[in-house]
Amino acid sequence: MYTQCPQCLTIYRIDGETIAAAHGNVRCSDCAIVFDALVTLAAQLPPEPIERLPAHLARSEPPRLDAPVLRPNPAQIALFAEPAARKRQHRRSSLPTFARAKRPRTTRDRGWVLACAGLLLLLGVQIAWSERARWIDDPRVRSVLEPLCAQLHCSLPLRHEVATLELLSRDIHPHPSVPGALVISATLRNDAPFAQTWPTVEVSLSNLDDKRVAMRRFQPRDYLSDSHTISSGIAAGASAALVFEVADPGKDAVAFEFSFQ
Repeated sequence: MYTQCPQCLTIYRIDGETIAAAHGNVRCSDCAIVFDALVTLAAQLPPEPIERLPAHLARSEPPRLDAPVLRPNPAQIALFAEPAARKRQHRRSSLPTFARAKRPRTTRDRGWVLACAGLLLLLGVQIAWSERARWIDDPRVRSVLEPLCAQLHCSLPLRHEVATLELLSRDIHPHPSVPGALVISATLRNDAPFAQTWPTVEVSLSNLDDKRVAMRRFQPRDYLSDSHTISSGIAAGASAALVFEVADPGKDAVAFEFSFQ
């Protein structure tokens, strides 16, 4: 902004902070008089040549401001204030005493708290039960559960770790007595130091382009007939011969693959 000395007519550039420091009164650095900078305060200079800046006419009533920019919110100020300032703001709150007082905890409140705690506990038990296979296969969890089950005279399900199962051999040939069928045989060994459940065996047949033309998953009951053998699992270090009978998908099937789940 700009203002003009009324005596020597020197025009100065001025900012709001300088004007506010003495409520509009400033001293001319040329003639040293003190004058009211607000009288000729202008946002822009008029075209040259400039002789005098136009003076603002005095009004009998203060002008009304109609373009608000910001109205501070005390709640937001308290939210972003430092903790110590926030406590002081709380102490200066104009809320009545009954609104700031803490309501005493009743028996009904304690009942709700206990009910919520019980529901959370029940949810945790449900999650643990749905993921029980993962916990049982975890060696750290199993080391805790096995002594506990020994004291309670219960037994844990067998572990399941397909990474320790090794396919020693495999073969495929036409079924000797059923036309249009194949016999697939394989030898499986459990390299784990513990007995584990029999795996789900997936057999895939593919063509010359390595595209799958047939696939089937065999559950333990599909390739084992003895229920006791199924429940006992495959012992540590033991080997087992598996035989599968499948329909012949035709001449396109030239390769086959085993995988365990």
